[in-house]
Amino acid sequence: MIYDTKIEKKIIIRQKHLIYNIFVSELIFLLNRYKMGTNLSSAHKMLFLNTLAFTICFSCWTLNGVLVTYLVDNGIFNWSVVETGWLLGIPILTGSVMRLPLGILTDKYGGKPVFSILLLLCSIPLFLLYFADSYWMYFLLSALFGMVGTGFAVGIAFTSAWYPKEWQGRALGIFGMGNAGAALTTFFAPTLLNYFSENDPENGWRLLPIIYGITLVIIGLVFLLFVQNKKAAIQNKSTRELLAPLSKVRVWRFGLYYFLVFGLFVAFSQWLMPYYVSVYKTSLVLGGLLASAFSLPSGVIRAFGGYLSDKFGARKVMYWVLYSSLVLSGLLMLPKMEILTPGKGITAKKSGIVTAIEKEKIILNTGESAITSKPEIPQQTSVLPESFSWQEVLVKQNDQVQKKQLLAQGVTLIKFEAHIWVFSILVILIGILWGIGKAAVYKHIPEYFPNEVGVVGGMVGLIGGLGGFIGPILFGYLLDFSGLWTSSWIFVFIVSAISLFWMNTIIKKMMHHEAPHLKDKIEYENNNKD
Repeated sequence: MIYDTKIEKKIIIRQKHLIYNIFVSELIFLLNRYKMGTNLSSAHKMLFLNTLAFTICFSCWTLNGVLVTYLVDNGIFNWSVVETGWLLGIPILTGSVMRLPLGILTDKYGGKPVFSILLLLCSIPLFLLYFADSYWMYFLLSALFGMVGTGFAVGIAFTSAWYPKEWQGRALGIFGMGNAGAALTTFFAPTLLNYFSENDPENGWRLLPIIYGITLVIIGLVFLLFVQNKKAAIQNKSTRELLAPLSKVRVWRFGLYYFLVFGLFVAFSQWLMPYYVSVYKTSLVLGGLLASAFSLPSGVIRAFGGYLSDKFGARKVMYWVLYSSLVLSGLLMLPKMEILTPGKGITAKKSGIVTAIEKEKIILNTGESAITSKPEIPQQTSVLPESFSWQEVLVKQNDQVQKKQLLAQGVTLIKFEAHIWVFSILVILIGILWGIGKAAVYKHIPEYFPNEVGVVGGMVGLIGGLGGFIGPILFGYLLDFSGLWTSSWIFVFIVSAISLFWMNTIIKKMMHHEAPHLKDKIEYENNNKD
C-alpha cells in the first residue's frame, strides 16, 4: 500500500510538471503572437506613411513630363526635341545616381531622418522654378529636385527593416504602388496648368511647381513627426563591407531587369505625353489622361506582383513578364504608316496600236486589257492593316506597243493606322506587366541579400533609374535619326530580348552545375514524351 501511494504521488507530480510546461509553452507562444501582431501593426502604420511619401516623391520626380511638354507645345520656350529629352531625363539621372548613397545612409541611420530631410530639401528647387527664365536655369533646378527620386531607395530599405521575410514580397509590393504618383501628375497637372494659365498664359505655369513644393514640405513634416525610426541590423559595418555585395554578377542582372520594368516605365511615363500629342494629335489633357492610363495601373498592380512573387516565386513571375514584354513591344513597334509599293501591272498580249483608253480598260487594235482604277482611299481604316491596289496607264492613244510591253504599272498602298485605342490598350498591358515585374525584381533582393537590402536595392534602383534618364534622351535621338516615333518601342524589344536571353542562360547553367540529376530527369521525360 505504501509503495502504491508513492507511485501515485510521483505520477501526480509528473502530471503537474507536464501541465506547467504546457502552460508556459502556450504562454510564450501567445506572447510571441502578441508581440508579432504588435510589431506588424506598427509596421503597417509605417508602411502607409512610407508609401504616401514615396507616391508624392514619384509625382514630383515625373513633373517635367507634363510641364516641359506644356511649355514647348504652347511656345513659351522654344526647346528642340533633344533639349526636351534632356529636361525629361535629368531629374531621373540625379534621382538614380544618388540612390546608392541614400540607401547606405538609410541602412546606417534609419529611414525617418533620411526621408524627412530629403523631402524638405527637395522642395527648395521646386519653389525656385517660379523664377526660371532660361534653359540652363530650368535644367539645373530640374537636376536638384530630381533628387526626390532617391526616395525609392530610402523607402525600400526602411520598409524591409520593419517586416519579416515572409512579408517582404507583399510589403515591398505595396510600397512600390507609390509608382502611381506618375499617374497623379499626368492626370491632374494638365488641368491645373490650363487653370493657372487662363488669366496669365505666359507665366501661369509657374504656380504648378509651387504646389508641388508645398506638398513636399507637408509630407516631410508629417514623416518627421509621426513615423517611428528603425535601423537595419548592419549599421556597424564599414562602407567597404556594405558595398561587398556589388561585386556579384547577380546584382547587375537584377539591375538589367529593373532597367526594363522600372527605368523604361519612368521613361514612357514622360515620353507618352509628347507621343500622343505628336502622333495622334490629341490635346494636352487627353494625352495626360491616356498617359495616366499607362502609369496608374502599373503602379497599383505592383502590390499584386508582390503577392504573385510570394506565391509562385520571383523567377517564374519574371519569365512571364519578360516573354510578355517581348511580344507586346513587338506589336507596339509597328508604326502608323502608309507604304506605297509596285503592284501587279498590265502588259500587252500582242503587238499593236493603242486605239482607245477608257476608265476600266485599254483597247488595242489587236485586243483589249482590263485595268483597275484607283479606289477611294478612306482617311481612317480598321484596326488591321488594309491594302488598296490599282493600275496607272503608261501609254497614250495611237502609241505603237510591242508584245509584253508594260501598258499600266501596278500600285499597291498598304495603310496601317496604329489605331489610338488599340495602341493605348497595348501600352496599358505592357505597363501592368512591368508593374508586376518591378515587384518580382525586388522580391529577389531580400532573399539573396537579406542584410544588404539598402545597398543592393539602391544599386538596382540606380541602374533602373538610369533607364528613366537615358530613355527620353535616347528616344529623342532615335526619333531624329529614324523619323519614327515607334523607334522607342524597338529599343524596348531589344532590351526585353537581352534580358530574357540572360535569364535563360543563367537558369541553364544553374540546372547544369547545381542540379545535374534534375536536368537529366527533365531531358529523359521530354525524350519519352517525344
